[in-house]
Amino acid sequence: MPTHSETRHLPYSAQQMYDLVADVARYPKFLPWCAAARIRSRTPVEAAEIMEADLVISFKVFRERFGSRVTLYPEAMKIDTEYLDGPFKYMKSNWAFEPAEDGGCNVSFFVDFEFRNAVLQGIIGVVFNEAMQRIVRAFERRAAELYG
Repeated sequence: MPTHSETRHLPYSAQQMYDLVADVARYPKFLPWCAAARIRSRTPVEAAEIMEADLVISFKVFRERFGSRVTLYPEAMKIDTEYLDGPFKYMKSNWAFEPAEDGGCNVSFFVDFEFRNAVLQGIIGVVFNEAMQRIVRAFERRAAELYG
């Protein structure tokens, strides 16, 4: 089903970008279509932290809550997300943040998902790449606000 993958070079440190993406509770402040966020739990595990979170996505007439397990790897500068419950058949995404020689960083993002609702899947399918680019740009704008 729809997948999106891209790598962007940004003028911020890998740590700054990792911290921005890891701060799921603040997503409604800057992410398009994210109406609410709630952290269910945070559990430290070896070399990582597992966060379970709910996001409410609002798009046109659709408003859906979904739960996900976000695994934060601060040493490796990676974030993996897997779907727990909600409107998807499946959903997974990952982020990787690598320092660049110029002091900035390279941010890699990948997402793969499919909605259970065929109508919603059809609507998203038409605008999927544009929607993913808007989300990535929203993170870039937020980084500029916080670190620029």
